[in-house]
Amino acid sequence: MIVYIFTAVITVLLGLMVDNRLKVQRNMVSRQQMLNGLSLTALFLLLFAVSACRLNVGNDYAKYVEFMHLVNCDAFVPTEFGFNTIVKILYGISGFENYLLVFAFFAFFTILLFLAAIYGQADSFGFSFFLFMAFGYYFQSFNTVRYYLALAVAVIAIPYVLRREWVKFILLVLLGATLHKSILVVIPLYILAAFAWKKWQLAIAALFCTTFFFMQDFYLKVVVALYPTYEDTEYLEGGTSLVNIVRCLGVLVLSLLCYKKTVKEDRRNRFYFYCNLGALVMYVCCSFLPIISRIGYYLTITHIFFLPALLGGIENKKWKGVLTAGTVGAAVLYFAVFILMKAGGNGLRILPYETFMFHDMVPILSDVN
Repeated sequence: MIVYIFTAVITVLLGLMVDNRLKVQRNMVSRQQMLNGLSLTALFLLLFAVSACRLNVGNDYAKYVEFMHLVNCDAFVPTEFGFNTIVKILYGISGFENYLLVFAFFAFFTILLFLAAIYGQADSFGFSFFLFMAFGYYFQSFNTVRYYLALAVAVIAIPYVLRREWVKFILLVLLGATLHKSILVVIPLYILAAFAWKKWQLAIAALFCTTFFFMQDFYLKVVVALYPTYEDTEYLEGGTSLVNIVRCLGVLVLSLLCYKKTVKEDRRNRFYFYCNLGALVMYVCCSFLPIISRIGYYLTITHIFFLPALLGGIENKKWKGVLTAGTVGAAVLYFAVFILMKAGGNGLRILPYETFMFHDMVPILSDVN
């Protein structure tokens, strides 16, 4: 726990030193540019070191080691061919089953893409990075490493959606799908969120959402058709997150208060608004779907950009200060609950933190058999 708190505090402090809206002058390197470079490098190295040096941290760590072993043996695995190809290449380069290198590879690119996305898209790098850490996205990337790299790809793809560069957007998503095919959901979801919806269209969408309550068997069959390995497993049990519902509701209330000034005529903020609204609908109406949080995260990840944009658009300094302080306090509380109550649970199991430098890997299924 101390490792995670230390990592979060130090990296957030480094992030606050970064000015991603700095105007670069030709043939001149300013002090702020140098500070940006040093801060970002130190921040990246710290995040990468903590992620890459872990051993058996994450509830699916041993399962991934087993998958890698099976890939190396040319046996069947339910993972996508992009992941399998990476494993074969890295194992081939190493000359042995170097699963630590594979986890380091995914950590490197996951962190790199998230930082690049935050630097390029955030109104304030420091604020957005703080939310990225406080909402637990970095620490949850210790689980389902394929998914979180795909999530990073989805975030990188958002500017293409906003610029209506659909071919580039779809090609990037298809690339991400070679790692985790759940990213394919962002093609319809992000395109829908990019529309300027009229009231009558929202009414039709709301009517459609009612089908989730009385056509659950149909939607579950669709999910099983897309994910055959989910059939007759605990993954079809569904479930939702009350915390995520409350978070989406809070963001919705704040965005409605700022709607006319900050959201209505701003294509980017309107996209974030509909992403949040879509996530709220999913968490409330689609709790029966397996691992709804994985779909929801593709939408709620935009909170790290949307909240700073909303708060930055408030003209009344008093209200801006109060709401900013409230947002920061809520994010810190969210992080505290995440670390104290969820991090060590079966769903995550990222506590206790262990490293290959001081611990040994537990036997995998193939070793036991």
